[in-house]
Amino acid sequence: RFPLLKKAFGAWKKQQQEKGRSEKKLQEFFADALTEDTREYCFYMAVKNHFDGKSFLLWDEEIRTRKPDALKRYREICRDEIFFYEFLQYEFQEQWAKLKHYANEHGVKIIGDIPIYVAMDSADSWAHPELFQLDADNLPLAVAGCPPDGFSADGQLWGNPLYRWDYHRETGYQWWISRLAHCFRLYDVVRIDHFRGFDEYYSIPYGETSAVNGHWEKGPGIDLFRKVEQALGWKQVIAEDLGYVTDSVRRLVQESGFPGMKVLEFAFDSRDSGCANDYLPHNYPENSVAYTGTHDNETLAGWWKSITPEEQKMARDYLCDQYTPQTKLGKSFISLILRSRSVLCVIPMQDYMGLDNRSRINKPSTVGTNWKWRLAKSDLTEDLKQEIHGMTLR
Repeated sequence: RFPLLKKAFGAWKKQQQEKGRSEKKLQEFFADALTEDTREYCFYMAVKNHFDGKSFLLWDEEIRTRKPDALKRYREICRDEIFFYEFLQYEFQEQWAKLKHYANEHGVKIIGDIPIYVAMDSADSWAHPELFQLDADNLPLAVAGCPPDGFSADGQLWGNPLYRWDYHRETGYQWWISRLAHCFRLYDVVRIDHFRGFDEYYSIPYGETSAVNGHWEKGPGIDLFRKVEQALGWKQVIAEDLGYVTDSVRRLVQESGFPGMKVLEFAFDSRDSGCANDYLPHNYPENSVAYTGTHDNETLAGWWKSITPEEQKMARDYLCDQYTPQTKLGKSFISLILRSRSVLCVIPMQDYMGLDNRSRINKPSTVGTNWKWRLAKSDLTEDLKQEIHGMTLR
């Protein structure tokens, strides 16, 4: 799409020139219309393109470490590319604002997602190294991941830089407040990913090839969210508290007042029976959000085919249903969580439509085949609408 966006940018510049608006005036306009962090991202992307898309860790030393003279020089070298990215960000803001307004006017709220971590190769890590556990050369001292468990003998090595929580505390969590404030301009509700990392986070020495040699460190806890509420007021948040949940994580979710997440597919896992009870719908607290499965899970139809006969029997026994064909069981599972006490239910369209794993959105720890499924307008039939309406109403 970038050749087309460049073409649009060229046409827009020509249009502005015909209206007598100089490039300097337009850049001043963007300086007012975009946040400082957004403009820093535009600068980062322009320099990244100058170095053929390489990670900033591989840029020339003077710009990698943000020497003042180098910053000034590269702003001039990459001036047109910076201008292009600022144009894109401005257009996105305008179009997104219209979309959100339209959705809200029609009674639709938008839930957005914020990951707890940023990428190592990101504008944040490059522009604000003081926020992260980096050395004098901006290389990580330790990185994020999660420990070995029954699902992964080596654990998961994510590679994100970890926060210097002492620095964030000293600055009143201003970066986090700014980050969340931006999210609430974009969305009505924000789901905070990997919520348990605010209680304790898993630290893996940089350079390790697996997560085996990591250890747990204390996070900021409730202090961060108290400061956010003081600055922004009460906001609608969903705490992604999935995975290995300790008593201290449960306390943090409870203290925050945010609803946690309940995923039905986790309820019938014979490998983790101790945790499974938390995901049986009769145990869901009211202050929770229930999912058949999230974007990271298999579709209901795909999940049913992948679980063992023993697990299928557990699920059928729980439903008191030995007879429904497996192609129709999805509706039974959806009805099950709609009957729970959870304040909100999130049902993927793939589950309403009975689609298998060919329509799965994301498979964690893989690249290249994810985030490709699309809902076609022709899928939204009158029969499906009546079915969803009836199930929700009952």
